[in-house]
This record gives sequence, structure tokens and C-alpha cells, in this order.
Amino acid sequence: MGLSSPGWLLLLVPLAGLIGAYLLVQRRRGRYAVRFTNLDLLDKVAPRRPGRRRHIPAAAFCATMALLVLGFARPTTEVRVPRERATVVVAFDVSASMEATDVEPTRFEAAQQAALAFVDRLPERFNAGLVQFSGSATVAVPPTTDRELLRSAIEGLTTRQGTAIGDAVVAARDAVRALDRQAETEPPPAHIVLLSDGSNTQGRSVESAAEEVAADEIPVSTIAYGTEDGTVDLPSGDSMRVPVDGPALENLASRTGGDFHEAATGEELQAVYEDIGSSVGYRTEEREVWQWFVAAGLVTALAAAATSLLWFSRLP
Repeated sequence: MGLSSPGWLLLLVPLAGLIGAYLLVQRRRGRYAVRFTNLDLLDKVAPRRPGRRRHIPAAAFCATMALLVLGFARPTTEVRVPRERATVVVAFDVSASMEATDVEPTRFEAAQQAALAFVDRLPERFNAGLVQFSGSATVAVPPTTDRELLRSAIEGLTTRQGTAIGDAVVAARDAVRALDRQAETEPPPAHIVLLSDGSNTQGRSVESAAEEVAADEIPVSTIAYGTEDGTVDLPSGDSMRVPVDGPALENLASRTGGDFHEAATGEELQAVYEDIGSSVGYRTEEREVWQWFVAAGLVTALAAAATSLLWFSRLP
């Protein structure tokens, strides 16, 4: 929570002095009462006081003043607001290592189902595109609101050799910029979601791609998919381990302002896509909440007046 006009908080200083003066007066009254050695006589001649509850109206009054001062300072808080428009490009790894069976039924099939569910959950006005990458990267579907076209493309993906993560990031960036050039109004915010289960083996480096995309202020959220025990069968009949290169994907996300995720199962991948969808579909904005403090101040003011009239037949 922040404050738009923090200078008003200086009014809390005299309020603190007022509270101190009140406490000092109450302390002196207590000392004066103790001077009477005959407490029975004091009870007879002095009016009965309502005990500690006599402080409630004063406390409520001070709370009212404090709340009103905070209201004048115009406090703000962050709220999540649904986006009306955005562009999301899914970069999908179709390298041969995606045929590994450490994720049931295979990494590839589980990733397809998770990607389909992800695009189905995106708001209708969001543009969504697809980049497939193996030894090279291709824009399979430019960003569009046509979900059926996107679903068909995801369902039709097939695996190939090689992994060009850097090329995929740049291809996704280019797809976003191509759409932006067609826009008649200010382009909506864009986000790239890249899923990969391996390391970069071909094309440009991940580091150089990250620099290019970061310069365009397009965040890339990455998903390191699979386990360290994943293997694929080679034509020779042997098997080869295909571990995930998490550090490279984490660095890519960090340098572009995106988020890094890990998923070792199909269920975890579904959860990751849901998390990304919730962050992409909303934006955070500062909103003033001074009304809450003023309303609370009015409530405490009424409480001060009510208790004072009820117990002392006067206003504080």
C-alpha cells in the first residue's frame, strides 16, 4: 500500500501530542484521588465514575482523527484488473526428445493437451499464436482470435530433430511485431510462453535472443518440462537420456521479465499453464482507497458520540 499525498501524515504529530496530554491529565487525576486517606469518605463525596470505559469516547475520537488524516493522505493499493486485450504466443518444442515417456503417455502428448487447455482459457479478445520449433523455428499460426485454427495447429504438431530455442523466441517476437504493425490503435501488451524439454542445439544462442526480446519489452515465461530420467529410443535400438536444461530457460525468463516454471508431470504442466494464464489475463494497477478510511472514521466518530451521550449525556 502506498500514499499519494503523504504530507498529510504530519497532522498525526499534533494528534500524538493530544493523546499524550490526555494521558497526562488522567495520571494527575489519579494522583489527586490518592491524596484522600479515607477512601470510604472519598466514595461518598466524589461522584461515581464509569471506570475504564470513560476512556472509550476519547479513544474513538482519536481513532477518528487518525483515520481521517490517513484518508487525506490518499492511500493506494494494488488491484488485479482483467485485461481487455493482449497478445500471447505459445512457443512449442517439437524436438524428438519430446517423445520421452517419463511423462505419461509421452512428454509430447501431455504437452499438447496442456497447450490446448491453455488457449481455451484465454479471453476471447486475446490474440493467440503458435510457434513450433525443433532444428528451426516456424510461425505455425500468427496471433489471431480464431481459436479453432489454433487448436487444429496444436493437434497437428509432429516431432523433428534439433532444438532451436533462441530462434523460437525471435520468431515469436517477430509474430507479435507483425500484428502490432497492423493495429490501428495502440498495440496491446504481449507475452511469449515457451515450453521446452531440452537445451539449445541449433540456431542463435538463447542469450542473444533474450537481449533482442528484452529490448522490445516482451516478457518470455519459460517452462522446463520433463524429468532428469527421461530417455528416447534411437534408431540403433539404444536409448539416450534427454534431461531438461532448466538453468538456460530460467535465465531467459529472468532477462526478459518473464517467469520461470518447472513441470515434471502432465498435471504439473496443466497447473503451470493455469498460473501463466491468470497472470497474462490480468494487469495490476494502483487504486486509491481513501474512501475506506473516511468511512471507518465516520463509524468511529458515531461510536464516540453514542458512547459519550449514553454514559455521560454529553458529546466528547
